[in-house]
Amino acid sequence: MTTTDTISLFLKDEAATIRLGEDLALALKAGDCLALSGDLGAGKSSLARAILRAIADDDGLEVPSPTFTLVQSYDLRIPVSHFDLYRLGDASELTELGFDEALENGICLVEWPEMAESELPAERIALALVHEGSGRRATIEAAGQQAQRMRRVFAIRDFLDGAGYSDAKRRFLTGDASLRAYEAIYPGAAPRKILMDWRPHPEGPPVYDGKPYPKVAHLAQNAYPFVAIADALRERGFAAPEIYKVDYEQGILLIEDLGTEGVLDDAGRPIAERYRQSVACLAQLHSMQFPQDIPVSAAHTHHIPDFDRTAMKMEVQLVLDWHIAWKRGSAPSDAERMDYLAIWDALIDELAAAEKNLLLRDFHSPNIIWRPQEAGVRRVGLIDFQDAMIGPTAYDLASIVQDARVTIEPVLFRQLMNDYLTLRRAQGGFDEAEFMKAWAIMSAQRNCKLAGLWVRLLQRDGKPGYLKHMPRTLAYLNVALEHETLAPLRDWCARAGIGQSES
Repeated sequence: MTTTDTISLFLKDEAATIRLGEDLALALKAGDCLALSGDLGAGKSSLARAILRAIADDDGLEVPSPTFTLVQSYDLRIPVSHFDLYRLGDASELTELGFDEALENGICLVEWPEMAESELPAERIALALVHEGSGRRATIEAAGQQAQRMRRVFAIRDFLDGAGYSDAKRRFLTGDASLRAYEAIYPGAAPRKILMDWRPHPEGPPVYDGKPYPKVAHLAQNAYPFVAIADALRERGFAAPEIYKVDYEQGILLIEDLGTEGVLDDAGRPIAERYRQSVACLAQLHSMQFPQDIPVSAAHTHHIPDFDRTAMKMEVQLVLDWHIAWKRGSAPSDAERMDYLAIWDALIDELAAAEKNLLLRDFHSPNIIWRPQEAGVRRVGLIDFQDAMIGPTAYDLASIVQDARVTIEPVLFRQLMNDYLTLRRAQGGFDEAEFMKAWAIMSAQRNCKLAGLWVRLLQRDGKPGYLKHMPRTLAYLNVALEHETLAPLRDWCARAGIGQSES
């Protein structure tokens, strides 16, 4: 039996009620039923209106009372149906109003839930409002994941109070493919800020060498790496977010908003000028040395992990574990696995003399902010670098010139490669032949990983949308395989049936 969690909040005025609605808007998910109870004038409609306007990100959204229509639906970021059951004749009429379908596809806000108590889901969020002095008392009862979400949004509100932004407006910004979510914070007349919600999560089961995936892949598990890398980048003149406040234990950060423009046009195509400036930024980054140990606080120093053999091999094994069976209907044989991993051992050996420095790991379109008002490298805003490692710098160049989520046509690819190599040659001491060998190996490593990852996202995680990137990924892989050093991998891929004609 799931234990019900009770949260009690005093709302001193109407503004506090609106802030509660904004907080709840960030906690609610599709499938949630929020039952709003209280006497006439207790504030149920005000709270529902605040929730709807926050989800719509429109403070002027018209929210008519559904007293007579019984239900009003809104096609928002998450669909919302606002029910007022005060005039409901019988609880069974709730089905006729389309409640079940509305709940399946979105959020249901229900005023006067007592009129259909027997028809509402048992797993719902109950919120009661009562007058208390000159304000209101809100009592919230929820269980399980719903209760956890409620607690989290109120913890973030407490964090903002501690940062001096108790009256700040909060809006959903984005949730990425990882464990992080982001909010836009509007602190009155001050510039917009970004809140990173990075709650602690369990490591998961061992998957390789007796370790869970995050440890083998060197994925950041807390906020220390983000703060450390951000500080190191800013110290060297790069546009990484300033960190205003951080709660390491809870995983909540308030950071600078670098802007909203990206490097793609409205049709999702690369803007050449912005990609070229991004590559120039990367060339300057690779010319600088970064320490592997970066103090973050008096008690903590972040050690940037090495992109080691274990991490590289675990990632390229995704082709074996997911891609091949999806492609041909049968898993790779033991002999195929042994040959493939032996090839990668030899390729990793070839990286011994490669230039190694800080690599940001995911330097591609989703993680680059275009800042036209700035100059030089500061035009390129850097985010999502918490998983940075020390390894072959060629990896980051492969990430941007073979952007996994957008097609880089051959003409632009050649331009970007030429831009980077020209800049590095001018810096002096650059071994171009060794770098190009490392680039081919790192490109193959990244694209072998992605060719397996897209299938895993489909089959294990139920996310088919990523499969659209497969033809592009395999085309990129074929470019890397043209390098003479990768001849053994090229032959293995041909025998295994991995080619750019896949879809």
